[in-house]
Order: sequence, then structure tokens, then C-alpha cells
Amino acid sequence: MPLESEIAAHLAMARPRVLAALTRRFSDLDLAEEAYQEACLRALERWRRDGLPNDPTGWLLLTGRNATIDKVRRDRRIVFRDVLPEGEAASDVEAELAEDIDMSELRDDVLRLMFMCCHRDLSLQDQLALALKVIGGFSVEKIARALLVRPKAMEQRITRAKKKASNLAAHLDTPSLQERAARLDAVCTMVYLLFNEGYSASGGDVHIRTELCEEAIRLARLLIALFPSQPEVMGLLSLCLLQHSRRRARISAEGGLVPLEEQDRSKWSRSEISEGSVLLEKALRRGRPGSYQIQAAIAAVHCAAPTAADTDWREIERLYAALEQVQPTPVVSLNRAVALAKVHGASAGLEHLAGLSKALSNYLYFHTTRASLLDEGGRLQEAVDAYERALELGPTGQEYEHISQKIDLCRRKQKKTEAM
Repeated sequence: MPLESEIAAHLAMARPRVLAALTRRFSDLDLAEEAYQEACLRALERWRRDGLPNDPTGWLLLTGRNATIDKVRRDRRIVFRDVLPEGEAASDVEAELAEDIDMSELRDDVLRLMFMCCHRDLSLQDQLALALKVIGGFSVEKIARALLVRPKAMEQRITRAKKKASNLAAHLDTPSLQERAARLDAVCTMVYLLFNEGYSASGGDVHIRTELCEEAIRLARLLIALFPSQPEVMGLLSLCLLQHSRRRARISAEGGLVPLEEQDRSKWSRSEISEGSVLLEKALRRGRPGSYQIQAAIAAVHCAAPTAADTDWREIERLYAALEQVQPTPVVSLNRAVALAKVHGASAGLEHLAGLSKALSNYLYFHTTRASLLDEGGRLQEAVDAYERALELGPTGQEYEHISQKIDLCRRKQKKTEAM
């Protein structure tokens, strides 16, 4: 991997932990974000020249901390205790790493910050938007796309949420058990969206961001440690593990996307499938099925099929019908349309999609799904038009290449049909 790409990957991976630790240290969300940005700027200069440090996360944390302490001391606005003694300059952070960082505390910082972002004083949408912006470092455009909201409205929502959260940062202690329970649904949703962004990135050149998937899985494990009897938390971790188990088969050796039906299933991680399946069974025995458990059950059906031809699409369609009852969203209906098409043919899927065109007009996967079904039904020009609309909606570089290949294939079919 080129050094520039490696640096960018480390900065993205370190952000949640570094920002969370800095927020705990300074009790000021804006100050923590400024500290992280300053650390990134220094990292770009230093790492390009000297190479990556042994611990990029620790380097960023200590650099951001020391730079901010120097800044506020100059401004004479805040006095910090138990950080750097007066008169001591910010020294080489790698030399301080062993004695300055409590790694067990650092591991808990992200979860603590998540619960702060999911405070009951914020609406659910504001909680999610703030968590994705602050913890995930997503752009306003990416968050708007993930939550199906216009970018301008999302920017306003995040601004309002940050103002409210600034009053909460001073009370960043781990919430009580009762407070955690009240915010659990929002935190689960945030972990789910974080995993989805890693599983299928909403922009850029890389379709799968493994570090985000692994961070979401790590956070889901922490949630289970806090709430060991909650079936939906088990379902969430099960879903993430089952989906993540396919990562090595989703990208070809040439870097292209590999559809589920074409994947080499020997590359799927059987240990993650086994763990996810056991968690799902344990959750379902509680007798309180929810959206994460149902989605995990759908993923488990795919993982249980030895080949694509062996997939039990009738069971998947039944599960999506149940999910529509529990979580009646346009995206769930979109996924059910795919299952309906597998069971009853492309026309059944297209009929189910017809009522979603307005709600999902700016959703890339609506247009790729519709295009695929149009292609299957022989409506080739309409399929090309739908694929071209998808290209306008900011696919990743790998998605762009995959969709372009689909367009070329449809056009070749058109020429062959016209020649007959």
C-alpha cells in the first residue's frame, strides 16, 4: 500500500479512540476536534518524512493533547491539572507512550463518547447524526445519504446537536445503568450505521473499510458486556459478524466487486459465521425478536447455503416480510423486492419497487436494484437509464467500475437483440 494511502487509513482508524480520549481529557467537544485536526496535520508532515510511528493512535493522542495544552496555556483561558507540568515542552510522543496512555481506559472512551452523543436531551436523528459526525468522522453529505436527509438540513441538525452536546461534554463520566438502558437503542443504531459505512462505503475509492467494520464489532462486544441479556444487542453483534465473514470474497484479485452469488464461499470466515450463528440462536431463544435479530437471521440463511443456487430465497422473503412489519422503512422494502424477484420473478420485484421510487429517488442502491431487475426482465434501455442514474449518486470507485460494466453488458445485449 502506498505511504499516502497507509497514512490516510491510520488516521481514519484512529479517529474514534483519539477523539473520544481527547473529549474526556478536555471536557470540550469542539476543543477535542480541533486537537485531533492539529494532530492529523502534524502527522501528515512528520509521517511523510519519517514514516509511520510504532503506535499511530498513541502518537495522535499525545500530539493532540500536548498541542492543545500549549494553545490554552498561551490563551490563559483554562488551567489543566495532571497533564503536563508547567514549563515542560511537548516532547517526542513515542517516548512517552508507555507511561502516558492507559490502554484499558482508552478502549472505554469511544463507548463513553457514544453514550454522550446519544443523550436523551437530543432527538434520535440528532443523536445519530452527531455520533456519525463526531465519532465516525463522516462528512455531512455521507450522513445525509445514510439517513436519507438533504445535506443542508443535515448540516443544520448537526450544528444544533453539537451546541447541545457541548453542555454534556463536561459530564462525560460513564452513564449509570439506567441511563445506558434509556440510550441503548440509539447507541445500537449508531453501531449499526458505523458497520454499514464500513461494509459498503458511501463514497471514495475504497468500497469496504475493514477498520470501521472491526470498530463496530468491537463496540458491539462492549455493549454485550454491559447488557448481556439483551437479545437485540446479541442480534446486532451476530449480524455484524455474519456480514463481515464474507469480506475476503467480496473483492476480486483485480480489485473489482464480486456479487454475492459469484463469491468463492471457501473464503468466508467460518469462525465468524459460527460465532454469529451461536449468538443468533441464543438471542432468538429469548422470544423477543427485533430488527437486528431478523436481519442476522437473513444473513445466516445466506451463510448456510453451500452455493448460491442452494439459497433458501423463500425463507429470506418470509424474513423480509417480518422485518417490514417490525421496521417498515423504504430500504427494508427495497431488499424485500430482491427476495420477491428471486421467488416470483423480476416482474414481482419491480412491482414491489414501484411504490418506493419517490422515497428512494436519491438512493444509489434503489437504482442499481431496479436496473438489475429491468435487465433480467429484458427491458434493457430502461436498465441502462437506471444504471446511469446510479452513477450520478456518488458510488465508490469500485462500485462505479462495477456499474459501468453492467451498462456495457446491457448495451451489448441490446446490439445483439437488434441484430437478430
